[in-house]
Amino acid sequence: MFNSNTINSVAKTATILLGTAMFTVSAQAVELSIVSSFEGGDLQNLKRNLALFEDISGHTVEIVPLPRYTTDRFERYSLWLAAQNEDIDLYQTEVTWAPQLAEHLMDLSEAAAEVVGEHFPQAISSQTVDGRLIAMPISADAPALFYRKDLLEKHVEAVPSTWSEMAETARIIQDAERLDGNEDMVGFIFQGGLGEDLTSNALEWIKSHGGGQIIESNGTISVNNTKAAAALKVIGSFIGFIAPQTVLNFTEEDSRAVWQAGNSVFFRGWSKEFDLGNSGQSAIKDQFEVTTLPVGEGGITSAATLGGMGVAVSRYTKYPDEAKELALFLSSNEMQKQRAIRLGYLPSIASLYNDVQVTSARPIVPRWKEMFRNVVPRPAAATKKNYDIVSQEFWTAVHDTLSFNGSAEENVTILERKLKRLKASGWR
Repeated sequence: MFNSNTINSVAKTATILLGTAMFTVSAQAVELSIVSSFEGGDLQNLKRNLALFEDISGHTVEIVPLPRYTTDRFERYSLWLAAQNEDIDLYQTEVTWAPQLAEHLMDLSEAAAEVVGEHFPQAISSQTVDGRLIAMPISADAPALFYRKDLLEKHVEAVPSTWSEMAETARIIQDAERLDGNEDMVGFIFQGGLGEDLTSNALEWIKSHGGGQIIESNGTISVNNTKAAAALKVIGSFIGFIAPQTVLNFTEEDSRAVWQAGNSVFFRGWSKEFDLGNSGQSAIKDQFEVTTLPVGEGGITSAATLGGMGVAVSRYTKYPDEAKELALFLSSNEMQKQRAIRLGYLPSIASLYNDVQVTSARPIVPRWKEMFRNVVPRPAAATKKNYDIVSQEFWTAVHDTLSFNGSAEENVTILERKLKRLKASGWR
């Protein structure tokens, strides 16, 4: 996968970076802290990177650990920042978290002015609130349409590019496989349970049908339109047809289990599913490929919800300059390159998708470049602290529609009213 020469080259380049104007070594060493939920290999890699930063800068960095799967991580961040905690300098954030905490985070725009252009524009805009860059991306992610290449070849079907083509191909192969004795085969699996997974899925459906982004970047509520309603009706028609009724309860883990068991023709999944699907015990190892998510009728392009992680600097840090240096270091080209090679994380820096060392170590990376051409952020930067309730209202309306609890038109109209009430005093 990677060799010592590759990693040594990365470390050497990072050392050079720390000597440039982007990283100014302070006259006095300070003690910094970063909250992280990394575990296992992720944690060990973070420790290596921080050790390199310490060696070059003279500063020390303490990792404040939080379990990766603790459900109250965001709430813990909120409490610490609301209390103006000076003991924590940097926070590892999910892509929708920093915008909700923006009032407590430092503006990195000036410090990062020379490097923001290296990142996918959507990765930067998703972390920009009221013109303030409040987190630096350290990785990116986007979902894809996974498909069983062996089954498409067996049944002489082409890779679909639209939702209607996908549905028809899924139906043909699903029905044929069931006739051949695989009664568990379904056409399409996605994450339809109540929760943030459904927000991500439904944003893609609506955007790919030309129905907007729920709430636009300027804060305008756009979800109540004919194309958005049409998108929900299209996906609703899949339920009980090419997707099982149980998909309305599915999380990422539920959908992955069906996919990896070999019981679905198509699957909407994030990049991590690629390696998991090719793992030793997977029933579909080497039998699948990926392509961009489909385009809807009335739409122009595919849409893929932006994911990823970032690092933000607390407004209450006692060492703002040094904390910004660390944020820039962790989000830099060389650190993202190292993270991609060692751990398979997709970079937010576009040039790394053509980097020979990255692509040779992780062949998945160039496959995902196309997914990022049409990536779409969730409306966290536009709605700020209101995002969680916005997302909940959205996923509830979508789930009601897919469950035939009200029509698509009725549900997006009701949703618009709720969002307007929420916005009455402005997104804040």
